[in-house]
Amino acid sequence: MDSGLRIHTLDGMPQCTAPVRGHTGGGAANCPACRGRSGRYGGYSSYDSYPSYGSYSSSPSYPPRSSSGGGSGGGGGARPRWSRAGSTVAYTVVEVQTLTPIRETVEKRASLPDLRDVFLCHAWEDRQGAAKDLNDLLVSRGVSVWFSENDIALGEPFMRAIDKGLAKSRVGIVLVTPAMLKSLPAGGVADKELSVLLRRDQLVPIMHGATYDDLGKVSLMLASRNGLDTAGSQMAVVADKLAELVRV
Repeated sequence: MDSGLRIHTLDGMPQCTAPVRGHTGGGAANCPACRGRSGRYGGYSSYDSYPSYGSYSSSPSYPPRSSSGGGSGGGGGARPRWSRAGSTVAYTVVEVQTLTPIRETVEKRASLPDLRDVFLCHAWEDRQGAAKDLNDLLVSRGVSVWFSENDIALGEPFMRAIDKGLAKSRVGIVLVTPAMLKSLPAGGVADKELSVLLRRDQLVPIMHGATYDDLGKVSLMLASRNGLDTAGSQMAVVADKLAELVRV
């Protein structure tokens, strides 16, 4: 007598016992339906070889937020197609996924004349601090930056100058700092710049001394965008990645 439970269909043919009680004893070899299948189907295995439904999680898995550290956040390192041979700049998988649409925008706008590489959106309080530091790092790497501290002449209409700067830049970066988190709810200049940049797929958030949880409290749309983060790394590393991103 077979060690498995014999089940018959209406046509009298036996069915596999595994769905009811699993293969017992000799496994598939003693099942009235499965015996002999391994030879016909090239190693067909019994139901016992499959995980139970309980082993699967009902919660979807999302990639973690990106981090500027080459090996952290995002499941190890990756090399973007725009990174030149011999480059020592390290990226996470998430960073490559995040920056690829931005790179496509850079390439589409590469032939347009008189465009700056980057428009730097920042809080007013950061103009002589973190924003200036990032601007200087980018410029030292050959990136042309529209930076209000350098590009709005004395007496020039402020908002009109910003409007021209937005139109004349390939991509935008927004420096998210504690000062930026305070300024966005007030609806100041940075908020207006951000509204324009969010309309197009050309915005890279740069987290600096702020978290995505903090950002989500003041701007859900911006917080939905992955970007780069200076946490655990130097701002110079972020500048390296941005410089590679916009180089054509």
